[in-house]
Amino acid sequence: MPTELAAVRVVHKPWGVRDLQPWSSLDGSSDAIGELWFEREGTHAPTPALLLKLLFTSEPLSIQVHPDDTFARAMGMPNGKSEAWYILSAEPDAKVGVGLKHQVTLQQLRASVQNGSITELVDWRPVAKGDVIYIPAGTIHAIGAGIVLAEIQQRSDTTFRLFDFGRQRALDEDNGIAVAHPWPLPARCDPTRLTTARTALVISRHFVLERVELLAGSSWALLAEAETWILALDGHAAIGLTTVSIGQAIFVGGGRASIEVGADGLKALIAYPASYPIDALLQSLAEPPATPVKSPALPQFAGPAGVQS
Repeated sequence: MPTELAAVRVVHKPWGVRDLQPWSSLDGSSDAIGELWFEREGTHAPTPALLLKLLFTSEPLSIQVHPDDTFARAMGMPNGKSEAWYILSAEPDAKVGVGLKHQVTLQQLRASVQNGSITELVDWRPVAKGDVIYIPAGTIHAIGAGIVLAEIQQRSDTTFRLFDFGRQRALDEDNGIAVAHPWPLPARCDPTRLTTARTALVISRHFVLERVELLAGSSWALLAEAETWILALDGHAAIGLTTVSIGQAIFVGGGRASIEVGADGLKALIAYPASYPIDALLQSLAEPPATPVKSPALPQFAGPAGVQS
């Protein structure tokens, strides 16, 4: 199966930035860059189930919500959109909006959208480098200014904007309220250490997101059961016949791939479509295989009065 350096699609946004260092050398001086999408090379490659992005914010994004699979399919789309964020850097006062401060009725939610008070209703939380936030479909959310983050998501570009901070872009009040969970986002479980090298950051119904830290000069085998994305956060390595360094991503289409870690080690995010971590995903070739920790149960995301989201 293929192991390839991902191509990068540049997405210009009004809330983007001009300087993407150290994550990219692309120049946004003439038109601010808000997102970098990692994609497979070639027009005939099968479309992956997941989409990996980098986001760069100089202004807050819109307050928005995404549909779940059921609602999306009723609209003729293949799936909904749940996503996870890993904060790469954040200015001291940077915040993200995640869910609501308290439960409201749909009528109250609609009124807050129409009069703009939704900005006060959203639960704005400070963030710092290394924070992880899971956004299940239906969660009202926003990303504030001064943040660089990596996002892994179900492959969908369906967004219902509820408030756009004065920008003249279309809103979708009806669909947004129809799919929104008008309550706070439940607390998440802490990251789970799987082995000395692997930490599960998010375990969801749609994907697993891990952080790996590989020692300088070490050798590994990646045993991917399905498509697997690797985003380098620090250091460098050769993965298969491809090299990767900070801000670059590798796509592995399943099967076995070698990883030869460089002199600075490698810190990376790994994401793949699954509902539990793959125990044998990463095996050291210099010592006996690491003993995996028993995979934790799939977390449930409970809304008010036990409502499952």
